[in-house]
Amino acid sequence: MRIALMGSGGLGGYFGARLCKGGADVHFIARGQHLQAMQSQGLRVEGPDPIHIARVSATDDPGKVGVVDFVMLCVKLGDTEAALQQIRPMVDSGTTILSFQNGVLKDQYLRAMYAESQIMGGVAYVATKIDEPGVIRQTGPMQRLLFGEFDGSRSRRGEVLLEACLAGGIKAELSESILREIWQKYVFLAGLSGTTTTIRKSIGPIRENSQTRAFLRDVMREVVAVGRAHGVDLAEDYTEVCLKLADDVAYDMTSSMHHDLERGNALEVRWLAGGVVELGQRKSVPTPLNRAIADILALHADGDARKM
Repeated sequence: MRIALMGSGGLGGYFGARLCKGGADVHFIARGQHLQAMQSQGLRVEGPDPIHIARVSATDDPGKVGVVDFVMLCVKLGDTEAALQQIRPMVDSGTTILSFQNGVLKDQYLRAMYAESQIMGGVAYVATKIDEPGVIRQTGPMQRLLFGEFDGSRSRRGEVLLEACLAGGIKAELSESILREIWQKYVFLAGLSGTTTTIRKSIGPIRENSQTRAFLRDVMREVVAVGRAHGVDLAEDYTEVCLKLADDVAYDMTSSMHHDLERGNALEVRWLAGGVVELGQRKSVPTPLNRAIADILALHADGDARKM
């Protein structure tokens, strides 16, 4: 089985390394110094369960890989449309594409360019970063992949991918309700990323202050309302589940978008808070707090390199 990781940073690099460890034929699409290090030194994962893959197939040209069985899309949301064009040489009618990116708009982009039969839904949970070129650091023990057919069926291709994931030590699950799983992550992520990035604090102080805690709750409540309006099977009180999760995570936990803001990188706010606003407008669901987050961060959305 041939698997391509489109994007080999913290997300793609980590899960790709685990798939390699399990014996899958994995091909990494990467760029820059990270690519050069992977080609010369292999790929290393540091953290609770270290991995070193001494020799990996890594390139910046998907055309050199050829057709694969699965493409796992792991790029930042702003790179999605370009990435979906770039993967075409690796895709034929028998290829399955899964996006493990954040948000819910990601799968709409997929459907605009590829047939429904080529697409499965995916959700990733992992705390990682590129420590240095060729080295991924896992910063916490959590790692999990969920994927499945959007119609809820249990398919042979899903079973095949599940076997490959489990062989590599990935905590994977073939879900029969993947749309709900995607939205459940979106509710929490929109709240976490929106509040930590606008307030510029970790989740600890935010959950302890009565005003910022209410802000976090209401941001997530808007996402739940939008999802339910679109027919997603989210419990009406799912916000409280996410608030309990926010209480249970590490005090100093923050979001990748907060890190991106501090580093001057482009932000995913257009697809996170902005996605809530866009989808809310389609169903006439008001989303004033997510709109405020998108507006507050608008001048930072393209990163320092493009600021006026």
